[in-house]
Amino acid sequence: MRFRLTPRDESFFELFTRTGEVLVEAAAVLTEFLGSDQVRRVDLARRMEEIEHSGDEAAHAVLRRLHTSFVTPFDREDIHRLASRLDDCLDLMHAAVDLILIYRVGDLPPAVGDLVQVIARQAELTCEALPRLNTPRALSDYWVEVNRLENQADQIHRGLLTTILGGEHDAITVLKLKEVVEKLESTADAFEDVAHAVELIAIKES
Repeated sequence: MRFRLTPRDESFFELFTRTGEVLVEAAAVLTEFLGSDQVRRVDLARRMEEIEHSGDEAAHAVLRRLHTSFVTPFDREDIHRLASRLDDCLDLMHAAVDLILIYRVGDLPPAVGDLVQVIARQAELTCEALPRLNTPRALSDYWVEVNRLENQADQIHRGLLTTILGGEHDAITVLKLKEVVEKLESTADAFEDVAHAVELIAIKES
């Protein structure tokens, strides 16, 4: 157990909690985006951009607080790493939406929806875990489940590549679909990176 003579700055927990809420909002927009027509997708892409800006503001707030706080709840480099990993998740969801819109991708393979469901669940778990960062050792169920979901995303990703490369699409469509799917798989990886960052904090705090 660590003893501190100076009270630590607890505001980081509120800032990370807000970031988790933003991730859930982004995952909801991404989910709706897949099943929408091109006109609705334009509106949702705009909404995703707004959410991404909110996420950037939350990340910058963490970094500003990091530079002004005398005593932080855990190591500064771990706070910085976690903020960066969370920002990666949001950036990748935003990028996936942009790619689908820019490439004017119509119908996506059904398994893309399965992959996005995994991402949405990872976002929910992350949102639930972040307010409890003050007791990181109690979050082992969180990082274990996020890792399991990432493995599931890998399996879906492999199946999608098999479908995309199966000869039903022309070369240009294959390239477009493959890039979108890769971006979504990278999003699932990014959520696993967040879980690893939380696990590292728990190890250091034990």
